[in-house]
Amino acid sequence: MLDRTDLKILTVLQREGRISNSELAERVALTPAPCLRRVQRLEQAGVIEGYGARLDPRRLGLGLRAFVRVQLETHDADHVQRFAELVGSAEEVVACWSLTGEMDYLLQVAVTDLDHYNDFIMGRLLREGGVRDVNSSFVLGTIKPDQGLPLPARSD
Repeated sequence: MLDRTDLKILTVLQREGRISNSELAERVALTPAPCLRRVQRLEQAGVIEGYGARLDPRRLGLGLRAFVRVQLETHDADHVQRFAELVGSAEEVVACWSLTGEMDYLLQVAVTDLDHYNDFIMGRLLREGGVRDVNSSFVLGTIKPDQGLPLPARSD
């Protein structure tokens, strides 16, 4: 069970993953040693899965981003496994979620341009992935970037 201090630690780390332990401890009103123990406990429990940098895709030459809804031809174990392997090995796929409803998966894709996107969709996804249908929406701009998970306020 997470207490209020754990939630404060998680809130700070979601926004500032590179913060020093001493600064984090000060922000959550702990001394450094117990703060570090709490962070390590949260890591070991799998609450904190990792740390990373947010990168600007355009500055890396990935000027085209899209969300691609995918429907598989069939849902037998072989098709699902083949699709999962293709998506898992495709550097263009930033994230993939399985869905309920008409479409089976949602892919977040980052590519250099429309030619690169076409090569990925036509040359790999539709040809190798056991896919029946795709429906794409291209990102025009970002209104609210990923800012982490909403954490509950605790009153204990």
